[in-house]
Amino acid sequence: MINKVISHFKILEKLGEGGMGVVYKAHDTKLNRTVALKFLPPELTRDPEAKERFIHEARAASALRHNNICTIHEVDETEEGHVFICMDHYEGKTLKEKIKERPLKLEEAIDIAVQISKGLTEAHQAGIIHRDIKPANVIITKKNEAKILDFGLAKLTGQTKLTKVGSTLGTAAYMSPEQLKGNPVDHRTDIWALGVMMYEMITGQLPFKGDYEQAITYAILNEEPEPMTALRTGIPVALEGIVFKLMAKDPKQRYQHVDEVPVDLGNVERGTSGVTRIISSQAFPAQQAIKQASFWKSSFPWILTSLFAILALIMFLSLWRSKKQSPLSTREQITFTGNASHPALSPDGSTVFFFSNRRPHT
Repeated sequence: MINKVISHFKILEKLGEGGMGVVYKAHDTKLNRTVALKFLPPELTRDPEAKERFIHEARAASALRHNNICTIHEVDETEEGHVFICMDHYEGKTLKEKIKERPLKLEEAIDIAVQISKGLTEAHQAGIIHRDIKPANVIITKKNEAKILDFGLAKLTGQTKLTKVGSTLGTAAYMSPEQLKGNPVDHRTDIWALGVMMYEMITGQLPFKGDYEQAITYAILNEEPEPMTALRTGIPVALEGIVFKLMAKDPKQRYQHVDEVPVDLGNVERGTSGVTRIISSQAFPAQQAIKQASFWKSSFPWILTSLFAILALIMFLSLWRSKKQSPLSTREQITFTGNASHPALSPDGSTVFFFSNRRPHT
């Protein structure tokens, strides 16, 4: 394909390949610009369903116009019957490549998440679900602009479902529980994937791990991710709360609309407290239990020491007070000028008797 001319495009190099297409860098000889062309793989060209899905992708995505979504210019077909899409070409790195280099700075991760949220908002408002949001499908340009690529699995809400029954299109690690179960999905499946990507951007790790697809699927359906604060220091609790709400297993406990996400992320950046409203124990009950257990485990020695110190202080004050309040012996002078004889003490020890040459005294 290299150096081959198709329509008014000259193929320059191969950029990548996925399950639904092969992408080439090309030169548009009419408009003198660099573009990307995506072709169905040859083995899928003969599959009417795959071809229909591919064309449907182009029609859905071409309706989207947003700074954070890859622009689709046209759909065409070669003389041999190979369908391709012409789209913008961007210089930069995929988010997958950036994460491999290092975990992103918090400010950088928040900025990218906000941009992706805005792009998804545009798609969702048009009734389009991506269903394959993952770092490999997001490119970060040299101007630090996030572009969502490949709406190849997009499904126009209300249109015929093109995905085969029982198939699980997309990458398992980023798929929502309902998607893995083969249940009907809506825009909230993209919201889940955004949460998984944010977790990975910030910690450098996937929240749900496994050596094979079945293990990853089990983890997504049954396990809770490790707290982000245990993997990296300096993560605001509010930011962790946002990510966990995005990844709530029950779609009803997630953000219901992706345009809510930039608002809360903005609060985190500004350090305001308004974001705390989204931290819900219902969204991740197990996560809250883990945090509480960790808190009591780390705090118990200090609590015990404090109790002993308080008890010792109470005992000391009690003894000191009892000594202070105990009656002191008093003396009263009973002598006088004159003679006294035959002194005697009463049986109870409270009275002294004596004889004197004066009148009797006691």
